[in-house]
Amino acid sequence: MFKNIIKGLKAYADGFALIGKLKLWQFFMVPMIISVFIAGLVGLAAYGLSDNLANLVSRLWIWDWGKESFHVVAEWISALSILLLGFILYKHLVMALSAPFMSPVSERIEKHLYPHAREHVKHRDTSNMEQLWRGLRINLRNIIYEFGITIPLLLLSFIPVVGIFFTILAFIVQAYYAGFGNMDYTLERHFTYRDSIDYVKRHRGIAIGIGIVFMGMLFIPVIGVILVLPFSVTAASRVTLEHMIAEENLELPDAQKPQINA
Repeated sequence: MFKNIIKGLKAYADGFALIGKLKLWQFFMVPMIISVFIAGLVGLAAYGLSDNLANLVSRLWIWDWGKESFHVVAEWISALSILLLGFILYKHLVMALSAPFMSPVSERIEKHLYPHAREHVKHRDTSNMEQLWRGLRINLRNIIYEFGITIPLLLLSFIPVVGIFFTILAFIVQAYYAGFGNMDYTLERHFTYRDSIDYVKRHRGIAIGIGIVFMGMLFIPVIGVILVLPFSVTAASRVTLEHMIAEENLELPDAQKPQINA
């Protein structure tokens, strides 16, 4: 799995050049607006609700001494908790709503890197509405799983010393589901809903590698929120296609092999 994580990380190389060469920026305009809008809502929610949640948490402190200090700590924990939960919702909402725009991007990359692969690899034709519904279905499923795994890990992360292990594990879980969503823009053209889930499970390392960079970019103020989807979708499309072609045991002629920098 570690080898596949590295492959997922390396897939981001030359992403900017590939986007420019295929003139893909036009497809990213609406998703970038969606991304900025939802990120803004999450930030406002964290700012506006942290006080209310902190007041509820503060009631757990029944003593008079240290009450103000506990409220300050509760306020910070509340803001971070809202941000984290909002972060999970953010990435899945963005990926789901962007599906009709990202699927054509993935298809263009496929036609460029493997122009004759369609003749050999099974393919599904889907409409924009089907792509949107597929994106909503996949990401709703992933939200439920991610919340169910991440919340217990978050609580365990408050344990002194060993808590850092659970924090790292929570990050990996979030990276996995972020990579999952980005890979599905390619998988939806080739696999059914259930087969796509099975495919990502078999290639967890790739999903984690894609998701690690996705998550890391979101820590870059403003620019990260704007550019995270273009680079992640491009990287996920490249590495997913590469593995699909390899699994079909296709020996493509040199003229059909990907020439990214050409």
